[in-house]
Amino acid sequence: MRSLLVRFSVERLVLFGAVVAIVLGLQLPTARYLSPQSGFGYALGIIGGSMMLILLLYPARKRVRALRFMGTVAQFFRAHMILGIVGPICILYHCGFSFGATNSNVALVSMLVVSSSGIVGRYFYTKIHHGLYGRKAGLAELKNTAQVLKEENPSLPMMPELIGRIEAEEERLLGARGLMNVIVIAPFLIFIRMAGARHRLRSYVRTSLKHAAAELPKVAAERRRVEKVVRLYIERRLDASRRVIEFRTYERLFSLWHILHLPLFFMLLAAGLVHVIAVNVY
Repeated sequence: MRSLLVRFSVERLVLFGAVVAIVLGLQLPTARYLSPQSGFGYALGIIGGSMMLILLLYPARKRVRALRFMGTVAQFFRAHMILGIVGPICILYHCGFSFGATNSNVALVSMLVVSSSGIVGRYFYTKIHHGLYGRKAGLAELKNTAQVLKEENPSLPMMPELIGRIEAEEERLLGARGLMNVIVIAPFLIFIRMAGARHRLRSYVRTSLKHAAAELPKVAAERRRVEKVVRLYIERRLDASRRVIEFRTYERLFSLWHILHLPLFFMLLAAGLVHVIAVNVY
């Protein structure tokens, strides 16, 4: 039941609903039924814009102790994530998923840039924290987890080289720290190296079990189960090493993203303010 609740968390349901809303908005003639100048279409613009303004409460809650009575930082972050998705959806329906006047185009593009930046930041955040709302992980903690897994070496006579091969792949991954300094392509390099290590180890397991199954009927009968268990162990070992090597990379990426995201958000606020003034004055 707990895994089911995690799978269908509020954030995932909101994200799924946002994807459905965007697909429907792109397919249906929304501009024909919703006018940005009046009615429900106009209201959606106000609602979406208000949600984007409310996003400022999250950084304020983190820095202003007097706001503690309003809720925890985690609760504010959860609301920040949800409003950062729902708000732009409302504005997209407000504008009919199309461009208009110059001031509205600037506001729309700014919103899309900030929303995309938020999605990227969410990904970086999960790489250096325990879950979406958990505490920040530590490099020493990650290394300790990797060491504990190493001590769980399974005894598999039919694959005598397995542990040595896993350790070789781990050393290959951890030896790429110099390349990880190129933070722009670091995630791609990590993915490529992980894919290569996983492929080589799985190929070795399949070949070893195939030869052992041909000689031992007992191994043949349990081949699928053994392969599943070994592949799970390999995945856990590689994942632990991956988290160690990518921690500092994503920590730096998240810091750089944080520096960029705030100016983008203020640019959005300025563009939105100009748009509102232009619409109501001219």
